[in-house]
Amino acid sequence: MLTAELPQTRFADPPVDGLRLLDRPRPGVDPFDGFGPALQRAHALAAAYIESLPTRPVSRQATPAAMAAALAEPLPESGVAPDAAVAEWLGRAEPGIVASSGPRFFGWVIGGTTPAALAGDWLAAALNQCAAGWAVSPAAIQTELTVLGWLKELFGLPADRVGALTSGTSMSHLVGLAAARQWASGRLGFDAARDGLAGHPPIPVLASTEIHVSAVKALAILGIGRSSLQKLPAPGGSVDLDALAAALAAIDGPAIVVANAGEVNTGAFDDIAAMADLCARHPGGAWLHVDGAFGLFAAASPQTARLVRGVERADSVAADAHKWLNVPYDSGFVLVRDAEALRAAFAVAAAYIAPQDGTVWDPFRQSHTPELARRFRGLPVWCALKALGRTGVQALVERCLGNAAAFAGWVEAEPGLELVAPAPLNIVCFRYAPAGLDPEATDAFNRAAVTALQADGRVVVSGTNWRGREAVRAAFDNWATGPADVAILERAVADVGRRLVADGRAGGSGLAAR
Repeated sequence: MLTAELPQTRFADPPVDGLRLLDRPRPGVDPFDGFGPALQRAHALAAAYIESLPTRPVSRQATPAAMAAALAEPLPESGVAPDAAVAEWLGRAEPGIVASSGPRFFGWVIGGTTPAALAGDWLAAALNQCAAGWAVSPAAIQTELTVLGWLKELFGLPADRVGALTSGTSMSHLVGLAAARQWASGRLGFDAARDGLAGHPPIPVLASTEIHVSAVKALAILGIGRSSLQKLPAPGGSVDLDALAAALAAIDGPAIVVANAGEVNTGAFDDIAAMADLCARHPGGAWLHVDGAFGLFAAASPQTARLVRGVERADSVAADAHKWLNVPYDSGFVLVRDAEALRAAFAVAAAYIAPQDGTVWDPFRQSHTPELARRFRGLPVWCALKALGRTGVQALVERCLGNAAAFAGWVEAEPGLELVAPAPLNIVCFRYAPAGLDPEATDAFNRAAVTALQADGRVVVSGTNWRGREAVRAAFDNWATGPADVAILERAVADVGRRLVADGRAGGSGLAAR
């Protein structure tokens, strides 16, 4: 067994001089001294933090100057004991730690951490396996392949899709769109990975006005360029299919089409099946890339699976595990239909990563992502999925759906508040609408409300601008959030509104007393 083969740590007092850790083993000195106390201290501090999550303030208002005063210092000349280093950092940094892993953090779309996922992440760090390829860690690579297979089963994606675990949807966009670029360049008669894009026809990209900035950034990095992106109308948050059809008809050659499976402001979905139909009919060929950062998890519940109908026909799908699967940051994945396009986009040859035994199999997974050395991201995801199972993931998703629906219903019923868009999934986008304010003053009220809610400490929400007007967003994707936390959110939203009215921000709030 692995545990029997590892050296047994004596849990002796750690050396005060950090250089002792670099000494060669010699009689009477265990090179693993220091691990025990350091890990025990980290465990105790982490446990105390987790236990505090239900009651600690969610937001922190530490300024950059305050954090610099706490943490910025010259490189120390000599070291300290490992456990002392851990404790000192937390003592200094604590005023700037946001309870984003707790049940009352509703800002942006940031998931929590399940016990199994956290334990898997700790073990992955201790094992320190480099998930570069089979030659480096067979266990890490097979774990990743197993996890990718489980994710395909969970979301109803074809088994022949290939891909990789990534740092998140931003990197998954880069990978999926790199494969799309390679495919499109082949259609245009050149090899983008080999030749670059200079001097060749541009590759047109079509998406709605609600395309996420991380996908736009990927287009820029890949050399496709932001100017190659044509943004189409999205009434209600979903792309106008007639506009998409017309845009495709105006393109003679290949195109890349980006679909939203869960738009970040409201959770709206494009009609992926209809978009797949349009792509299939385009004479020049069209690659359908789906941004499923959190919305892909709609497939895990019968209540919402219809929202991602057709995703199995996509050429590439990008999503996160560190959002709705509640795996520690950072963790995402990408799955691609065209294995050859993916391989050609990233594959390189060098003597130091070539097979050494005459076989033809690729000992490294460098042909699947921009990375060669990679963290063992598969273990936290494996532990999360093993502990939850399919029914557990469904229950997690449906619990979040229920929380979002309950809050959306409260907003609709609460005087002085309004939904700015339907809430089909786990994002509730709303705004304060105090009586007697013109649109500009209402926008100012909502900006002030977001700031006040952040400072209040009971919850965290985030602000946005939807259809030219300021709004507030609450995202429900933490496994630990329950009805009591939703009730706290409701009280905080109502209290802040009344407080701003009392401070003279509006003549009359319409917000009911509670």
